[in-house]
Amino acid sequence: MKAADNKTPRKKAVRDEDVRDEDVRDEAPRSQDSSARPFRARTVRARGGLSVRFDVRSFTVVALLLVAALAASVALIGTGDFPIPARDVLKSLLGNGDTGQEFIVNELRLPRVLVGLLVGASLGLGGALFQAISRNPLGSPDVLGLGQGSTAGALTVIVLFSGNAAEVTVGALVGGLATGLAIYVLAWKRGVHGYRLVLVGIGVSAIVTAVNGYLLTKADLVDAARAVVWMTGSLNGRDWPQVWPLLWLCAVLLPLVLGNARGLRMLEMGDDVAYALGVRVERTRMLLMLAAVLLTAAATAAAGPVSFVALTAPQLARRLTRSPGPNLMAAMCMGATLLIVADWASQRAFGADQLPVGVVTGVLGGVYLLWLLVTERKAGRI
Repeated sequence: MKAADNKTPRKKAVRDEDVRDEDVRDEAPRSQDSSARPFRARTVRARGGLSVRFDVRSFTVVALLLVAALAASVALIGTGDFPIPARDVLKSLLGNGDTGQEFIVNELRLPRVLVGLLVGASLGLGGALFQAISRNPLGSPDVLGLGQGSTAGALTVIVLFSGNAAEVTVGALVGGLATGLAIYVLAWKRGVHGYRLVLVGIGVSAIVTAVNGYLLTKADLVDAARAVVWMTGSLNGRDWPQVWPLLWLCAVLLPLVLGNARGLRMLEMGDDVAYALGVRVERTRMLLMLAAVLLTAAATAAAGPVSFVALTAPQLARRLTRSPGPNLMAAMCMGATLLIVADWASQRAFGADQLPVGVVTGVLGGVYLLWLLVTERKAGRI
C-alpha cells in the first residue's frame, strides 16, 4: 500500500513537469509592453533536443529588407541613359531578353549593382560589429577612422606610385588593416573597452585625415583629381573585377561572424558577464574586430569611402526590429538597401554618373545624425 502511495505522487509530478515543459515550448516569451513588441520570439524544437529560437519581427524585417533591396536593384539596373522596363530587366537576368538588353543589363549595369549590394552589406555588418564591441552607437568605422585609413592607403598608391585600379584596391586594404591594428594596439590596456576604443579611434582618424590632406597637396593635377573622385565614394565604372573579391570575402567572413554572434551578445553585457558565461572575451573581440576591419576595408577598396552607411544602418535596423543585440542580419540587409536606394535616387534626380552615391549617403547620414542627437537631447540622455 505504501509503495502504491509513493508511486502515485511521483507519476503526477512527472506529468506536471511534462505540462510545464510543454508550456515552455508552446508559449513565446511575452514582453512587458505588448504595444512596443507586437511580434514575439518563437522557439522551434526538433527531434534529438535541437532547438532554434528566432524573433518573428526580426525575421519579418530581414525578409522585407531583402525584398526592398532586390526591387531597388531591378529599378537601378533599368535606370540610365537607355531606360529598360523592370519586366525586360528580369527577362535579361534570366537569359530571355534580346541581345542588346542582355549586354546592357549583364555586362554594364549588373556588376555595378552587385558591388553596391556587397558594399552596403559589408558596411552595415561592419558597423554593427563595431557598435556592439564598443557598446557605443558612435562606434562605427566612420568615426573610428577606418575609412580614412583605407583612403590613406589608396592615396599613397595614387600619389606616390601612380598605381592602377588593382594597386589602389590593395593599397586601400593595407591602409584599412594598418589603421585597425593601430587602433587596437593603442586602445589596449588589460583589454579593449568601448569608450577607450572610440576615443582612440577619433584621435587616429584626425591624424590620418591630416595625412590625407598632405598627400593631396603633394599630388599633381591629374593624380589629385583622380584621388578626389575616389575619395567621394562612387559606384561609377564598377565591373566584375570588383565583384568577385568582395563576394568571396563576404562568403568567408559571414559564417565566421554569425558563428560568434552569441559571444558578441554576451560582450554587450560587459566583460565580467561574458567571462562568467564562458566566453573567451579577448579572443572573440579580436576575431570580430578583424572581421569588421576586413569588411570595411574591402568595401572602401571597392567603392571608395562611402560615408555614414556603417553608422546609420545598424541603428535603423535596431529601430525596425525593436530587438536587443547587434541585429547582424538586419543591419547587413539595411546597409545593402540604403546604398542601392541612394544610388537609384541620385541617378533619378541628377542623371546617370552625375552625383556619386557617397555624396547622397553623406547628406542623408548627416541629417539622420542631427535628428538622433536632437532626439537623445530631448529624452535627456545627452
